[in-house]
Amino acid sequence: MRAYERLLNYVKYATTSDERAPETQCPSTAVQKDLGAALVKEMLALGIRDAHMDEFGYVYGTVEANCEDKLPVMGLIAHMDTSPSASGENIKPRIVRHYDGGDIILNQEKNIVMQVSDFPTLKAYVGQDLIVTDGTTLLGADDKAGISEILTAMETILKNGLKHGTIRLAFTPDEEIGRGPDRFDVQGFGAEYAYTVDGGTLGKLEYENFNAAGADVIVRGVNTHPGEAKNKMKNSILIGIEFNFMLPPHEIPFCTDGYEGFHHLQSIDGDEEKTVLHYIIRDHDMAKFEAKKKTFEKAAAYLNYLYGGGTIELKIQDSYYNMKEKIKPYLFLVEDAKKAMEKAGVTPKIVPIRGGTDGSRLSFMGLPCPNLSTGGINFHSRFEYISIQSMDHMTDVLVNLMTV
Repeated sequence: MRAYERLLNYVKYATTSDERAPETQCPSTAVQKDLGAALVKEMLALGIRDAHMDEFGYVYGTVEANCEDKLPVMGLIAHMDTSPSASGENIKPRIVRHYDGGDIILNQEKNIVMQVSDFPTLKAYVGQDLIVTDGTTLLGADDKAGISEILTAMETILKNGLKHGTIRLAFTPDEEIGRGPDRFDVQGFGAEYAYTVDGGTLGKLEYENFNAAGADVIVRGVNTHPGEAKNKMKNSILIGIEFNFMLPPHEIPFCTDGYEGFHHLQSIDGDEEKTVLHYIIRDHDMAKFEAKKKTFEKAAAYLNYLYGGGTIELKIQDSYYNMKEKIKPYLFLVEDAKKAMEKAGVTPKIVPIRGGTDGSRLSFMGLPCPNLSTGGINFHSRFEYISIQSMDHMTDVLVNLMTV
């Protein structure tokens, strides 16, 4: 079976994670276990005899070594959940064969078109076969493509008797809401090193990621009848807007790329008496990361001085840190991945992750874990797509990487 065929099967399972679920609930959505159970069944059929899913929805399995050489135990990891940023229900994938380079009509009835002018990355895939959505949901290649490529690589290795050391596999829940490593059994996993297969464009190889935090700005106001509000009303919505205007206007995702960090307002909800703004804060450089958090603190302090103590409550919680410092002692992992890509005819592109993966925290938990591409584009979007040929290439990369 080719990797894309697995992907078409896996996207039938709705596995959206839910950041509103209590942290004691794992996985955050029970439906993730439906895919987990299907993966265990498939792994057992491939001959991965210890395949199982634990009580928290983590799927594990081992491809036992078949060579006499003493090799390190290697791991491959991908996540089962999809982002809450777009619907993951009732996904209707479609294959655009021999893409001609023009705009793609995703949904004739709803006039949803993926235009090359909006998504110029399409130009790189002329002549290839693209899996797209119907424009109403995400596709789920993030990260069901990673699972598909891993299991297709394992099938190739097992069927062809290719020589390899012990390979440990793990498919995790709740990566998209930052909880993937929360209950990951690093000791039980038993790998010395691992790779997450959770990247984007074919050839991307990543071992640097953002330092990350979440910030809740809680604004408390005073409400009264607007006709009698002079010198009385303290509108929390307006104060929240004022807080946002105090942040550097060019340090937002729209204005940044590469190693440039940002703050990002994800949601704002409230009324005159109480408004909550939720931000994420990101930067690769720890000093700049801390400075961004300090800017939030200064803005809150100033507005409390201006409008009275208790007007602004600021809660900042660090999420994960740049794994570069944990990978640097093991840069042979990056070199091995580069060689595996080149052998498969893929040009490696070492770039920083403008986000995070399970590998970010796993590296700090004692499992050095660079990130590999899947070939997917426009993750978390109704315009998500992936090239079938890219998936084939990534399968070859994993076979090269895991075999002697």
